[in-house]
Amino acid sequence: MPAPLMTYLVIPLVKIVVILAVVILLAAYMSYFERKVLAYMQIRIGPNRVGPRGWLQPIADALKLLVKEDIIPSRAEKLVYFLGPVLVVVPALLVFSVIPFGPAFKVAGQVVTPYLTDVNIGILFILAVSSIGVYGVILGGWASNNKYSMMGGLRSAAQLVSYEVPMGLSVVTVLLMANSLSLVKIVEAQQRSGVWYVFPGFIAFFIYFVCGVAETNRNPFDLPEAESELVAGFHTEYSGMKFAFYFLAEYANMVVISSIATVMFLGGWLPPFPNALAALWASPALAWIPPIAWFVLKMAVFLFVYIWFRGTFPRYRFDQLMALGWKVFIPVSLVNLMAVALGVLLIGGPR
Repeated sequence: MPAPLMTYLVIPLVKIVVILAVVILLAAYMSYFERKVLAYMQIRIGPNRVGPRGWLQPIADALKLLVKEDIIPSRAEKLVYFLGPVLVVVPALLVFSVIPFGPAFKVAGQVVTPYLTDVNIGILFILAVSSIGVYGVILGGWASNNKYSMMGGLRSAAQLVSYEVPMGLSVVTVLLMANSLSLVKIVEAQQRSGVWYVFPGFIAFFIYFVCGVAETNRNPFDLPEAESELVAGFHTEYSGMKFAFYFLAEYANMVVISSIATVMFLGGWLPPFPNALAALWASPALAWIPPIAWFVLKMAVFLFVYIWFRGTFPRYRFDQLMALGWKVFIPVSLVNLMAVALGVLLIGGPR
């Protein structure tokens, strides 16, 4: 096989298949993990029937949704009704094309990268693509011709506008410290500085993660779904695989937010304090740990916090949600951005 064909077609296709398979499987088992953790928090058992300890429950759920009857409301706008779930799930999966899961390494003299590509505007690409997902929520809610679905779509639009701004400002603070929009270079900048950006940018990290919870419509910011008020919100009229797409997109977006937080604030695949404790991580007892294991561990912590929030906090009222975004997070993120910019100017940016 010609080398260009292998480099530009076969290897990228293999990476795409692997990434999609892992993300879809992870999203499926996130539902099992969430149900189990919430059950333990509430002194219950959780799923325990399908397979040993219920491990095959996500597979059973997926098969059930696959063969379930697909009911379409008679007065729905059918083309847009079909388009809604697609516009939600495709951007959620597309973002994984630029997320670096580990450093480049050599196999048989060839450089292998455990990610699809590294573009110099990776963060900008993620912000642009991920913001398309809200159109799927809005269009799905409108096309269903259901008042509860429409209300959920409108809430989602207002929530996105409110929380996208402070999230973007938090991201900009990382860009100032790293002097790059490339996710790989952001991790390398943290390696050169010897410290994760969560320490100098803790306020930005906190705002980013809370806004990420709001962006993914999770508790305590799940107002677009709000079962006690809107039945199921924007996907009330969806069933079968269309509902599964919304379900998949929600968990995939949780993984996206956790992965980006890991890259920007926790050093990506780097161990804690990579320079100060370099001798420790190079010791025979710990040198066997692959870099991707650090990435997965950090991401798992964020995903656990998502579930912890759901089992702990009550849902915000919608006016409280808007007030928190516009009156607290946006002013604080602006002040924090100016403080970080001043610190970079006086102390000096990354070398």
